Amino acid sequence: MSIRVMLVDDQVLLRTGFRMVLAAQPDMDVVAEAGDGAEAIEILRSTAVDVVLMDVRMPRLDGVEATRRICAVPDAPKVLILTTFDLDEYAFSGLKAGASGFMLKDVPPGELLAAIRSVHSGDAVVAPSTTRRLLDRFSPMLPSVGGEPEHKEIERLTEREKEVMLLVAQGLSNGEIAARLVLSEATVKTHVGRILTKLNLRDRVQVVVLAYETGLVRAGGSPS
Repeated sequence: MSIRVMLVDDQVLLRTGFRMVLAAQPDMDVVAEAGDGAEAIEILRSTAVDVVLMDVRMPRLDGVEATRRICAVPDAPKVLILTTFDLDEYAFSGLKAGASGFMLKDVPPGELLAAIRSVHSGDAVVAPSTTRRLLDRFSPMLPSVGGEPEHKEIERLTEREKEVMLLVAQGLSNGEIAARLVLSEATVKTHVGRILTKLNLRDRVQVVVLAYETGLVRAGGSPS
């Protein structure tokens, strides 16, 4: 079954370029396009979509607010934020709003396609080092919690799950976490799944955001 993709960008030429790249893939199908967030939300009411490629700076309704509204709906499609500028504060806001990751618009086609497949499969940390740098840059925007987690559900995690969560928050992949903790990748994936379930999070990006918000990880990606 093809991954159903929606393109949301106010620049028609960019949408055309993305559509050409995606149309050449046997496992992807561009099922809808929109020129702003409001139009995207309206289209999603009647169109089934798996992954939304979302611009951030658009007229009427920007990508951040559109992402927030989309992700608030049950069984919502995954949202992949596309930004023009690295370390854009809009991308940070998009992650907090529920996006599964973000990429720059000038990303090589192969990386974009891999990101769409990754987001669709649920392995949603896209370019973890970039995500980490983004959070480091904007961590002063997060509330100060004195190093004590405010999210009580974290206490439900086992010690091993907390270890895995900290490494996810530092931007490590499953393979890197497995090597660090001397576990199999399958075991790490199981731990990550349990963390998501216990904390009621959508994906790994939300784990990263929560770790920063609760003070489990400080700016710089180190444990608190």
